[in-house]
Amino acid sequence: MATVTSGNDGTTRAKGCLPADRPAFATGSQGLLTVGVEEEYLLVDPVTREVNPAGEQVVALASSSGLGDRVSEELTRYQVEARTDPHIESKDLGEQIRAMRATVADTAARLDLRIVSSGSPVLGPATPPPLSRGPRYARSAATFRALDDEQTACALHIHIGMPDPTRALQVSNHLRCQLPVLIALSANSPYWLGRDTGYASWRTMTWARWPVAGPPPYFASRAHFDDLVGRLLEAGAIIDRGGLYWDIRPSHHVPTLEIRVADAVTTGAETLLLCAVVRAMAATALKAIAEGEPAPRPRPEVLRAACWRAARDGLTGHSLDPVTSALIPSPAHIEQCLAAVEPALRAHGDLELVRTVWDRLRAAGNGADRQRVAHRRRSSLPDVVDHLITHTAPPDRTLG
Repeated sequence: MATVTSGNDGTTRAKGCLPADRPAFATGSQGLLTVGVEEEYLLVDPVTREVNPAGEQVVALASSSGLGDRVSEELTRYQVEARTDPHIESKDLGEQIRAMRATVADTAARLDLRIVSSGSPVLGPATPPPLSRGPRYARSAATFRALDDEQTACALHIHIGMPDPTRALQVSNHLRCQLPVLIALSANSPYWLGRDTGYASWRTMTWARWPVAGPPPYFASRAHFDDLVGRLLEAGAIIDRGGLYWDIRPSHHVPTLEIRVADAVTTGAETLLLCAVVRAMAATALKAIAEGEPAPRPRPEVLRAACWRAARDGLTGHSLDPVTSALIPSPAHIEQCLAAVEPALRAHGDLELVRTVWDRLRAAGNGADRQRVAHRRRSSLPDVVDHLITHTAPPDRTLG
């Protein structure tokens, strides 16, 4: 399987985004699924704690410091994206995440900057942000206009190796109902440029404004998917196949299904938890598909409302089950989902990892909860940024 890359290639296809010449789909040995990850970080000034537009310089230095093409710029110059290779063993993925964060952090420090892994900037100048250079970003600004003004938002993108394109779409159909759980678990963007938004994941709400974003549709077939993407391209709702901002999408450049609903989470351990959970969800879906079990088809309005509720409440409130429309305490809903995928977690050797990190989150809260705890100590937003700096790339270089 190819190295996970960014997808900001600027290319356009008239039809679909599963090209015939893409790499062959594959899973790992013994039917285990591969997993790779893209993490986005914000650059901040350690004195003012505001975001700093040095993305181009940090990327250049980090690339020459060992990350090569696994590091790149993002939409705004406040951001940097770094990527892992695909892995089967979570311990190997965790080590690469740890080393990747350390390299980007050390590189930023050479420019007297720090990195934070958060879904949104805590402090910074008023919008619009400075956009990165390049024809694709210029085209985005020309097409989407003020939508780009509030996109200093960082996500965690998880790539799961799939057996073939058709089953990738079938797995997407099964995973749609799990999106509220993943939003609640990963929520890490309560603050936006100096104010508490009242949401656990404000990034989820800013992305929802895009014309092609949020929960993906139910796809009856690959032809259905290709036809829809072609129509979106013709309508100008996306500028290229990399502009499908659905929370789940088949990658157009590597043989994976990309789950992109999560905020950038503060610690590497949380990234590893989410990778393990998403992979187990995908493996469980593949088993259901093999057994002829149809994917749930909740009403789109209810699924959208469930994602909104998860973005607002995170772990501290209630989750809306998009299938039954029942309101469930968020931790209980997550426990239900973990129980459902436990056989897949066990098969991949991830059960102990997931239970350990989930127990920690259940006790201390997700990223949004912990950001607010840091603020409450002295009613200080700079304290929130310092908390993020410390836990994104800990001095002892652990996963945190």
